[in-house]
Amino acid sequence: MKNNHITDTIKYVGTDDREIDLFESQYIVPNGVSYNSYVILDEKTAVMDGVDERAEEAWFRNLEQVLDGKLPDYLVVSHMEPDHAGNIQKFMEKYPQAQIVVNAKSLSMLSQFFTLDMSARSVVVKEGDELALGSHVLTFIMAPMVHWPEVMVSYEKTEKILFSADAFGKFGALDTEEDWTCEARRYYFNIVGKYGMQVQALLKKAAALDIQKICPLHGPVLTENLDFYLGKYQLWSSYEPEDQGILIAYATIHGNTGKAANKLAELLRAKGVEKVVVSDLAREDMAEVIEDAFRYDRMVLAAATYDAGVFPCMESFLARLKSKNYQKRTVGIIENGSWAPMAGKVMRESLSQMKEITIQEPVVSIKSTMNAASEEQLELLAQALVR
Repeated sequence: MKNNHITDTIKYVGTDDREIDLFESQYIVPNGVSYNSYVILDEKTAVMDGVDERAEEAWFRNLEQVLDGKLPDYLVVSHMEPDHAGNIQKFMEKYPQAQIVVNAKSLSMLSQFFTLDMSARSVVVKEGDELALGSHVLTFIMAPMVHWPEVMVSYEKTEKILFSADAFGKFGALDTEEDWTCEARRYYFNIVGKYGMQVQALLKKAAALDIQKICPLHGPVLTENLDFYLGKYQLWSSYEPEDQGILIAYATIHGNTGKAANKLAELLRAKGVEKVVVSDLAREDMAEVIEDAFRYDRMVLAAATYDAGVFPCMESFLARLKSKNYQKRTVGIIENGSWAPMAGKVMRESLSQMKEITIQEPVVSIKSTMNAASEEQLELLAQALVR
């Protein structure tokens, strides 16, 4: 186990998973992921969440090392998703004296995942309830839909630590040296992004606390410059753009729509737009493109017509944007079609179902390949997008 010191009395017992290829069977994690779990050592000993079944052996080994012969009194369950709760039954069987600390919603979920009846060993808490461990006291704060309905966070008032469940998490194993913001942003918008209003509600509760450390269920423990991390979550959950820039997301069949997308990028850069990101939806990590869509204040969708609709990877991208609550952006459209262009109409209709989306005119329509007329339209679109 790596350095497990959070404080003199709070220890890390989580694990890194470097073998996983897709988190939640959909998100590429080139640097793996961590499953974080913590132990508070006091007159009563509390284990703060568990880990995925994939990491069962390492977790129990880490637990035994930190407990050093002590028996845990409580297992606090912040979130019932299997990457944190996968070993609950095995824990309760291994430590029959332990009680499980849950709220009413997570209590109801236990029987959905496990065969062991834990109701008689459950301590059911609600908003504002406290659990005294000795010198440490946990206060429970409900955080529904951040990002499951049963989620709660815990504030330890003596050492001023927020155990934040999935909030403030990121992709990447703990032994990875990488920028927090990039992978935390990709994690946030793809996993939590739909629930901005609920995140805002949690942030309001957190603002009343004196927080010195944040212990999330994925990613590093945050100990310095906490205003930076809280500020990012405030920005992301309000759906405001983080940077001025333009994402051009394209879906091309034989390459001609891609050429138009890259031509527009060339025109924008020539006009002084510093941040222009061009993404091929058929080949690039869709979660990265979703991240960039929320990061920048402008976006251009370029797609070929397909089966009287829009090319499938663009259709998928639009569905994901809608499901993640994409809003408050200016969007340009480039369509392509050899005989009956429909992509522009479909993209416009999809965008109309999202909040506060401004369609930037002109909509560029290409028949098969670019020509002088369509290049002139691209020039006009580039001019309109420049700020």
